[in-house]
Amino acid sequence: MIIEKIEKFLRTLGKPLVKFTYGIGELSLFVSRAIYNCVTPPFYFKLLNRQFIDIGFYSLPVVALTTVFAGMVIALQSYTGFSQYGAESMVANVVLIAVTRELAPVFCGLMVAGRIGSAMAAEIGTMRVTEQIDALTTLSTNPFKYLITPRVIAGVLMLPILVVIGDILGIFGGYIIGVYKLDFNSANYIHATLQYLVASDVYCGIAKGAVFGFIITLMGCYNGYKSRGGAQGVGEATTNAVVSSSILILIFNYIITEVFFTE
Repeated sequence: MIIEKIEKFLRTLGKPLVKFTYGIGELSLFVSRAIYNCVTPPFYFKLLNRQFIDIGFYSLPVVALTTVFAGMVIALQSYTGFSQYGAESMVANVVLIAVTRELAPVFCGLMVAGRIGSAMAAEIGTMRVTEQIDALTTLSTNPFKYLITPRVIAGVLMLPILVVIGDILGIFGGYIIGVYKLDFNSANYIHATLQYLVASDVYCGIAKGAVFGFIITLMGCYNGYKSRGGAQGVGEATTNAVVSSSILILIFNYIITEVFFTE
């Protein structure tokens, strides 16, 4: 009786563990295959240009709104704290560091994950359940080259550009609040921003953008490519793509910050 209970417990414990291990292995194979196809010809440049526009250009409005208001909020909150100690001049420095190191790359990543990652999962998932991907294979077209590679390359290249734009707009948002609401001198605020500008902060944000772009496109493509079960499976793939991308963005945000700023 006791042995049967132990066996039942181990079976219950082992099933999700085996499923998790299988999923990690399957994802690892997908990642390695995606990377290999990204660096070997042929390349579909028309599809790549389309993804540049979809990921980069069409994401600009949401990235711009997010980063501008993030910079504004940081300026207001930091002024509230620093004014108690007579250190209002540090507002520009805090806005600069917060935006370039954290807010711009993380907000860009999360916004693009919600907009692009879900769309990729839904599009590729629909192609999977309607057997269009199988049709590509029948027509001697590599599905990875046609579907995955353009999205991954575009994500890795466009996210850093979006992060740089987010840096500029976030700092500009802090400038608007500092000058027009908190009555800072415009020239002094700009001088303080340029004085505290450090190249490593910008490079850190750009590196995060490239990694986040890889994560977003990879998870969107992976969940769509592996989706099963019709419309319900596509819906689950879309949800999983956004959730997994968001979690991985926050995890790798810490890892990259640790690498750049830990002595």
